Amino acid sequence: MDNNAAVPETATSNNGFQANIEMLMDVPLTVTIELGRTEMTLKQALELNQGSVIELSRLAGDPIDVFVNERLIARGEVVVVDDKFAVRITELFSNSNKDNAQGEKA
Repeated sequence: MDNNAAVPETATSNNGFQANIEMLMDVPLTVTIELGRTEMTLKQALELNQGSVIELSRLAGDPIDVFVNERLIARGEVVVVDDKFAVRITELFSNSNKDNAQGEKA
């Protein structure tokens, strides 16, 4: 009888897991697309005005980083869709690769 009780419990656990995942599907996340970075002094920042050009750490054509909640999850390329900028994902990172990729950026 104990064996029979274990089967429904396992099924309930799997269904419960699916229900928990479904509850999370509407949780908002912050997605950040990073084109590049630079460092400047306060004086340089205060001298910025309309038309100023800020040189970034990346070259044209380099992949851009995609972050979800400040965690690097992918790299991609900039594309234009209906006159709007978008990102085509070219590389996804697993949990173990994300840490390595963030280490490379630092």
